[in-house]
Amino acid sequence: LQLVESGGGLVQPGGSLRLSCAVSGFSLDNYAIIWFRQAPGKAREGVSCISRTGGASNYADSVKGRFTISRDLPKHTVYLQMNNLKPEDTAVYYCAAARVFGLCTLSEGPVHYWGQGTQVTVSS
Repeated sequence: LQLVESGGGLVQPGGSLRLSCAVSGFSLDNYAIIWFRQAPGKAREGVSCISRTGGASNYADSVKGRFTISRDLPKHTVYLQMNNLKPEDTAVYYCAAARVFGLCTLSEGPVHYWGQGTQVTVSS
């Protein structure tokens, strides 16, 4: 089972990036996908998640209205569209698979599998 993130990079404040999380070895129908991030010297925090059915999503207050999570089942990929990026969004972003039912949460507890992370840097 594997999760591979891509799409990170350097962007100016106010800019946009779209992160991708390509999964293999399991179906997105069986796992919620959660995006986490970890900035230098800070604890890892949950950013957004999408449920197993794709019918529910959740966002941290710090990104609501700016980030959107979505998925493409045929491509086995989950996306995190990030708009109006701020310097405080700078972090390594990880996607993770959690075998939870119903609504997803931004907690590490239910996580079974992790990706390797992709760096997002927001700077002028």
